[in-house]
Amino acid sequence: MTEPAARAWRVVFDKIENDLLEGRYGPGDRLPPERELAATLGVGRSSVREALRVLEVMGLIKTGTGSGPTSGAIIISTPHGGLAAFLRLQVAAKGFEISDVVDTRLILEAWSVGHLAADDHRDLGEVASTLEAMRVPNLTPEEFLALDAQFHLRLADAAGNTIVAATMGGLRSAIESYVQRGASAVEDWPAMVAHLVAEHDGIIAAIEAGDADTARELVRAHITGYYAATGLSRV
Repeated sequence: MTEPAARAWRVVFDKIENDLLEGRYGPGDRLPPERELAATLGVGRSSVREALRVLEVMGLIKTGTGSGPTSGAIIISTPHGGLAAFLRLQVAAKGFEISDVVDTRLILEAWSVGHLAADDHRDLGEVASTLEAMRVPNLTPEEFLALDAQFHLRLADAAGNTIVAATMGGLRSAIESYVQRGASAVEDWPAMVAHLVAEHDGIIAAIEAGDADTARELVRAHITGYYAATGLSRV
């Protein structure tokens, strides 16, 4: 007996998930054709297609139409895109508490800057470019804070851990949301801009000096300082 239509796609999803976990498939492997999966699992081809769509959104497979070497569903490895997309949806659906987002940033960003400080082959080119863009006069608060979020994301990217970078990317909308909200409580915005840019300069200087402890201390003070100064701190 086949599963009800509403649950049939899950049979396909679970089978592929189990095969991945047990090592039957790896990056570059091709999944069986839709017709074969449908017959083997006793579901309709529409349910197979639904399961494949979910897996593609999660960044686990890519699909191609037609025939030949690019057709069908192929296992890929895109943890950055898949995990980030998942977290963005969680943020949108549940609205994480600001304090939880801040705590997560403290963990991830302290690791990122510490790792960069210890890496003699670090590449901060993208980080530096974003920081220079933040120095442009007369940016609106929205423009400046979008660049601020980008600065922090690029630090995570530069550190080279795809899970850390994906988590930061997935939390970007939550980060931008609370920092934008906090901006409305700032009476002297130009002074705040100068202060934040100076703090960024200090973080970069500590990284380039190879001083991991100072880099971690500065990034923690930077994140918690804005949180407190804008009236968003815990009570």
